[in-house]
Amino acid sequence: MEGSSAAQNLLSNVGQLLAAEYQQLSSVGGEVAELRDDLAAMNALLLMQSEAKDGVVDPFIKEIMKQVRELAYDAEDRVDLYRLRIKCRPGDGVFARFKHLFATLFPRRRLAGDIRALRARAIAISERHARYGVNRDALRRSPAFSPAPMLTASAPAQALRLANGPEHHQLFGIKCQAATLVERLKKRVDGEQHLKVFSIVGFGGVGKTTLAMEVCRMLEMDFPHQAMVSVSQAFDPGRDLKALHKRMLLQVIRVKTENERGIREEANQGQFDQLDVTFLNQIDNWSSEKLVQELQNYLMDKRYLIMVDDVWTVRAWEAIQSVLPQNNLHSRIIVTTRIETVAKACSPAVGGHAVHQMKPLEFEDSKSLFLSRTFGLKNCPPELEDVMNNILKRCGGIPLAIVSIASVLTSYTSPGSKYKWESIYKSIGYHMESNPTLEGMRQIVTLSFNHLPHELKGCMMYLSIFPEDYEIRKDRLLCRWIAEGLILEKRGLTLMEVAESYFDELVSRNMIGSRTEYSYYWRKEFCRVHDMLLEVMVSKSLEFNFVSLLGGQYAGMSYDRIRRLSIQGDDDRISQNIGQHKKKMAGKGIDGMDMDHIRSLSVFQQGWQKLLDQLDKFTLLRVLDLEGCEGLTTEHMRYICRLYLLKFLSLKGTDIKEVPPQIKKLEHLQTLDVRHTQVPGLPETVTELYKLERLQISHHNIKTHLMWRLPPGLGKMKALREVGFAFLGNDVQVARDLGELEQLQEISIYADTDNINDMEVLRELSKSLSKSYSLKRLIIGDVGFGKALNILHEITKPPQLLRYLMIAGAIDGLPTWVGSLTHLVQFNMSWGLLVGDQLYDVLCQLPSLRTIGVQQQCYVDRELVARAKHRFPELTDLYVASNYETPNVIRFEEGTMAKLETLLFNFTDKEKSIVGIEHLKSLKEVHLWGDKNNSTLCRALEVLKDENKRRSMLVENQFRIVVRYQ
Repeated sequence: MEGSSAAQNLLSNVGQLLAAEYQQLSSVGGEVAELRDDLAAMNALLLMQSEAKDGVVDPFIKEIMKQVRELAYDAEDRVDLYRLRIKCRPGDGVFARFKHLFATLFPRRRLAGDIRALRARAIAISERHARYGVNRDALRRSPAFSPAPMLTASAPAQALRLANGPEHHQLFGIKCQAATLVERLKKRVDGEQHLKVFSIVGFGGVGKTTLAMEVCRMLEMDFPHQAMVSVSQAFDPGRDLKALHKRMLLQVIRVKTENERGIREEANQGQFDQLDVTFLNQIDNWSSEKLVQELQNYLMDKRYLIMVDDVWTVRAWEAIQSVLPQNNLHSRIIVTTRIETVAKACSPAVGGHAVHQMKPLEFEDSKSLFLSRTFGLKNCPPELEDVMNNILKRCGGIPLAIVSIASVLTSYTSPGSKYKWESIYKSIGYHMESNPTLEGMRQIVTLSFNHLPHELKGCMMYLSIFPEDYEIRKDRLLCRWIAEGLILEKRGLTLMEVAESYFDELVSRNMIGSRTEYSYYWRKEFCRVHDMLLEVMVSKSLEFNFVSLLGGQYAGMSYDRIRRLSIQGDDDRISQNIGQHKKKMAGKGIDGMDMDHIRSLSVFQQGWQKLLDQLDKFTLLRVLDLEGCEGLTTEHMRYICRLYLLKFLSLKGTDIKEVPPQIKKLEHLQTLDVRHTQVPGLPETVTELYKLERLQISHHNIKTHLMWRLPPGLGKMKALREVGFAFLGNDVQVARDLGELEQLQEISIYADTDNINDMEVLRELSKSLSKSYSLKRLIIGDVGFGKALNILHEITKPPQLLRYLMIAGAIDGLPTWVGSLTHLVQFNMSWGLLVGDQLYDVLCQLPSLRTIGVQQQCYVDRELVARAKHRFPELTDLYVASNYETPNVIRFEEGTMAKLETLLFNFTDKEKSIVGIEHLKSLKEVHLWGDKNNSTLCRALEVLKDENKRRSMLVENQFRIVVRYQ
């Protein structure tokens, strides 16, 4: 059985920490050295456990490992308490240090006693280990189960990514089931027009959600109003219905119809697939009753199809169904569930014909899926054919089982790997053959987890903090991993780069699923965990006391000691949890909850008020993630500013209005996120956060008096890597300080030419950008009406690592150095006032450029022409989204943009047209926006339809046409 990766990481560093932090305590110097050696030995023992073959570790060894992990955690707690209560602060003078030394005399003595106690515990564990004759050989991994190598740059990993790439869309074994279900949903019985519910039932991993989503896709034109919402096991109607109704409404108002011309039409224009901001602000303030009323009114006279994924209880289904109108238009609902009784309750049709029982994959489909994941586009070597067939029989046609096993075997595809395949085949057991349901699936998923390198196991278990079906932003997860100490240092790499490699490895092994989208500014990445895998991770985390979960489906859980706390339920459910703790730990913490050891607090529901009211008791907290919480007050912020050891603080989406100057006390803070709040700016004391790496702040309006002004002293923040939206101001030294931030990789900065009389500030900014050789993401804008951005022409050494660049302001042509950015992936521009070939001449040869966004007034000539000389070797997405009159025409000559897949053009109510669409051979989608009464838009639609007809006659790839009416 594997050990706790987090504890292993801790033990590898805690000896060094102890020696460094306690060197002043000469009375216990020997004890520190002995404890360090004991911890090193325990570290080796935990590592052996982490790599032990599943099932060989007996309960006694598990108990010894638990004691070792708890000792490691307690040792780290001692280090943190020293930092918090005893260690002198940076900048203290001689007198202050002497005073502090005298004031902490008794705490220092207690600390010395604690060190001796830790040493005594280590000795006791060692003696207990020896007394009962634990055989270390039991922890040794079988040769067939040596740690799988990291695949970050390996051929198997690349093949796996290829199999999951955009060009790989085969739905193995699902197409026939989807076609059958589509016919059943479309079928109309005479005299029967009411709303009908179809259920898809099957256990986790069998492909219910994949099938339902494919059916919805195939029925887009028959059912113009669609929504897909997930329920999950933790769903509580009283708590979660409002959010579900909101998701439904936001989706169904995106009308999807196919008119008589074969063109898909969508309502509600939004820039880059986002709904109107005003409407979003309105719907956020609606009550539950208002949401239900609007949803019912909207759907009453419309034919709709709604997918409700992962329903666990009849009560949840009844609450959801009760608000959907019976409109007599043959509307349909698809429900997926693991429970047959729930499926029958959702679809009470005579004979059960409205319940679809998921079928496992046929053998050939299983084989195709396995080969695509294991060998990419290659065939299975003959020597592995027999064992592959045996493995597939054990997997029983379950897609998740096949993908999980294939992800393990991608590490063993070289010649001579047959014995490893056979060992893995034997380790699967016979559960999947005799009972291919929950237990068999868990065994296979656990096998995939066991074969992770030990440094990835803690990162994987960490995902159990997030609720079921929760989509996690990649940057948020990576920063939390680092703050928790789960990322090991590697020579020549930053911690963030190592964390990126861990993330990529988990994706390549299919342990997590990832999704990428391009926003108005730059690319966003998300990940999520399959329900079955999450269940295993939760089980592992609870077993190792890695994470403690409260509320929701974890109501009634109790814990001896809480290290990482995740709130996933409301106040009532948490009160039940607290009641359980009262009996075991009366008098501790809040209402009996022991918070002395909590180092991470994450809140995903509104059941958090009692905890935050006494945040100052969380003395060892390193990670505080309150994203999306309501009711955060100034008093709470004062508590937060006392959490001296905090490394990660997210207040994103809360309603705080101010960050107090006392934020400077958080000297260990690495990440501060105050995006989407009412905070207009940050105090100047933020410059005293010398370890801060990621500072994110955003603004709804680009107005100088509402933006955070970069403060004097910025140059002291040497660790800064990311800086959110900020205003430059008129301080020359601040502009100069930007060039001193050698670690800077991302910045969004705006200038104001109306308020800057001395161009020296802009010149210094230009020099600073020339020095920013680590910069990868840059947004630079001008909120005035001059041409401040002409200073970009003065950059002598542009940041060659730039991947995302946005320019928002008037400029005399694009700087020529933009054409040298070989790593640039996305370019956006607004208000540039470019003409002629100023845009394409510079961008056309960039070898990595995939997305161009032409925004408001970026281009002001009548025609925007992609000429034959404009090759754009990798461009896939072009968004010409300006709602101004220009450009009137976008033209494509033969030979340009050979790989363009998505084209978007905003007609609004202007005279506009597209010319040369026939030259875009790789085109897959054309999106048009505009007024329904715009005659030029109608003509453009006819041209596109004619082009599709021409392609069909020549057996060329057709493209989908989508129009959105304002």
